[in-house]
Amino acid sequence: MSNVKFSYFYRDAGNYKKWADVVFSNRDGVTLESVARSLKAAFLQDGLFIADQIRIPEAFLFDPGDATSDDHCFHEFNSVEMSPDDATDLHTRSITQFIAEVNREAMRGWAAFDPHDFLRQRT
Repeated sequence: MSNVKFSYFYRDAGNYKKWADVVFSNRDGVTLESVARSLKAAFLQDGLFIADQIRIPEAFLFDPGDATSDDHCFHEFNSVEMSPDDATDLHTRSITQFIAEVNREAMRGWAAFDPHDFLRQRT
């Protein structure tokens, strides 16, 4: 069974982008259509979400304490695809577990933060 690659990016107000992806195992054989539908339903409009809140790497274009007026806290969902690559999730979650975490965090509410506050405390 192929793994699932979750692709996302950070886009600042100047439309500069930085791409990232995480590969999740797919032990349950979930279809890409089901994965994409579940994620789109949980994310904010335009596929926005807080990367740290769902425990995936942030792809910011700025370093802590170095944000500009173009920077914000949201990442954007791009796509999911089947992947022959090994899983890369640092928390060894399957795609099913990742979707459950995304849904749980969406229910809690996406915790926006000010990237200009580099001393912020995240939950």
